[in-house]
This record gives sequence, structure tokens and C-alpha cells, in this order.
Amino acid sequence: MLRPRTILASGAATAALVLAGAVAPAQGAPTNPGDYQPQMVHALADSLGISDAAAVRRLDSQAAQQKTLAGLRAPGVDARSAFFDTAGRLTVAVGDAATADRVEAAGLRARISRHSPATLDRVKAALDRTAARSVPTGIAGWGVEPATGQVVVDVRGGASDASAADRAFLAEAASYGSAVAVRDARGESVTTAATVYPGSRMDYGNHYCSVGFGAHDSAGRQVLVTAGHCVENLPDLYYSGAHFAKGTKTRFQHGRNSIDMGLASVDSGTTIATKVGTWNNGADVAVRGSRRAAVGSDVCKSGATSHWTCGAIKSYNYSVTYSDPGQPDTLVTNLALSSTCVLGGDSGGPWISGDQGQGVTSGAANSNRCNGVYGQGTSYFQPLDDELNYYGLSLNTA
Repeated sequence: MLRPRTILASGAATAALVLAGAVAPAQGAPTNPGDYQPQMVHALADSLGISDAAAVRRLDSQAAQQKTLAGLRAPGVDARSAFFDTAGRLTVAVGDAATADRVEAAGLRARISRHSPATLDRVKAALDRTAARSVPTGIAGWGVEPATGQVVVDVRGGASDASAADRAFLAEAASYGSAVAVRDARGESVTTAATVYPGSRMDYGNHYCSVGFGAHDSAGRQVLVTAGHCVENLPDLYYSGAHFAKGTKTRFQHGRNSIDMGLASVDSGTTIATKVGTWNNGADVAVRGSRRAAVGSDVCKSGATSHWTCGAIKSYNYSVTYSDPGQPDTLVTNLALSSTCVLGGDSGGPWISGDQGQGVTSGAANSNRCNGVYGQGTSYFQPLDDELNYYGLSLNTA
């Protein structure tokens, strides 16, 4: 994300940072087979191809680590996010570095996750409700997977086999962005015929932005309308680990007078939804057009970091001087100014007033502290009508 004299709204993707720190089995843990049912010890040893003594040590280690976790009373530590890795270390997914430090100080392993257990449980419950309305028989199952920090959906068949109920279920799953991963029977990510919702996270390199609006040119070619700085180097773009678009055009360049417009070509079989995802703040919002709203109009934006936030349009034809760590300062003109709160990673995400698309996130003041839907801030968006007109595009509408 671009910020005036501060940083870009694309921002480095820090949420997936893995904190190192292997956990050794507790010293002096009991290894007496009599502490466990012999039948269980034998069965475990046989299934793993290890000795009975090794099986007992494994059970002891797991018990000791879980006892340590149970004794942690630090805010932000939720046992639902804990899992044993392949090395037998109990890992706890947490939301910030300070909590991770407390977990590791206790002798466990920590990992910073994008999604809290409560969020994942809400997504799982929403998918349950969708399935209850019409059973998606092509979907084998779904549930929260702590090891990935996602709700994992297992698909039975291919896209060509999908029923209407399957497609509705997968569209609902896609609306939650990186909180959901869809896999086939082999455990591989499903990349065909994906529906990507505006406002979802899109990754490129070590950074991320948010998905903008879908549009098409006069030949019917599908494109993603985004912020120019999100595709400055024309990168490959990924949604939930799967390639879905490729940057093709940008009017942004660090250190140059710029316009924050950019496009990406959308992969065959991928659809940019004509509804803006609201991150569980009511129903998704259908996009009916791109008529510009007057100054003072209410406006909301969807983004991968601050999610669904609203405010008012304060000005058009606004110029901003941006700086980004490690990059030269940049002048960006022809933006809109808003009181909507925006954070790093929201760049490229859609803005909408009523049912009319307004633009894509460009940047924000570094003083922003978003605290809910109506948390106030200072932010800037690239007007959508200007971008469509410049590139000769037609907006995809519901």
C-alpha cells in the first residue's frame, strides 16, 4: 500500500512468517510402558515401524508438550490452533510476534497465522449453512486444519463434474480468500474454474495486495483492474496458493510522477466475481456499474488486511507524495481522498458506494489504526471510471 511520505499499501507479507525454535522432548519424561495400555503401545509401534520403547517416548513427549500448552495463560494463545509437526514438536499458531515470543519462552514452537481459530470456526460454520441449503455432493468434506491455518475443502471430482450446489459451495468458499484452501482427492490445490472475489488477498513474490474489479476489453479478454503499484514489475499473481492472473500494464513507477493504474490478464477458467466480498459483514455486495459518487458520499472498501471498512469520499483529483522503505519518493496524481480506514496489503482492493464501483485502493496515512467497519482514517483510491476509460474497458457487472 502506498502511504504519503510513508509506505506502500501492498506491504510485505509478514502474516505468514514462521518463527523458528525447535522443541526438545521434556527431559526426564517417564518411559515406562506400564503407563499406557500395552495394546495401544504395540499398535502405535507397529503402525509407525518403531519399537515399543520409542512409541512410549513419543507418547511421553506429546503429553509433556500438551501439559505445557495447558499451563499457558497468555492472551492470544488458543489450544484450537495447536498441532504436532512431523518432527513431533507442538506448534501453536498465534496472531502476533509478542504472543509467539511467550509461546516459545515456554518451550513450544510458535507460528504467526493470518487467521484466528475463531475466524476459521466462523468460516466453517458459514460453509455448513451453505451445504445445508443444498448438499454439494461433489465436495467430500471440509474442516479447520490448524497446520495450514485454513479451512480445507476436499473436492471429489473435477470442475466439469460440478453440480450447481457444488459451484455455489465453492463460490462461497472462495469469498473467504486465503482463509479457505480447496484441494482435490490427491491433496493438491484446485486451480481450475476458480471464482475470486474482489477484496480477497492476492500474493506476488514476498508481498501481497487485494483483488480488484473484473473487466473486459472490446475483444472479450478478461482482466483484473488493480492499483498500478501492485503490478509495477508485471508479476504473476496468486490466490490461495494458485496462479490466477499475470500483471500486464501499469502506469506506476517508483521515483517517477505516476498514476496508480494497473491491469492483469486473468487466467482461462478463472472468474473475478461481480460481487465484492465483505468479510462476514453482511451479504456480498453486487456491482451494478461504475458511476462516480459525489464528494461526501458514503463509500466502503474491501481489503485483505483491514477487511471491510467504510467512510466518506472527501475529494477527487487529489495528489499525494508517497514513500516506501527502500524506494525513492513518488508523486501520484488523480486520486480520490477518503476518510475510510485502510492498511498495508489492502492495495488494489475494491471501493463501492451503493452498488456502484468507485475505485481501487492506492494508499493511506501511516497513522491509520483501523478498529472496525467505521474506524476513521485517511486513505486514497484510484477512481475506477478513470481507469476503465483510460484502458478502454467495460466493467463486469452482476
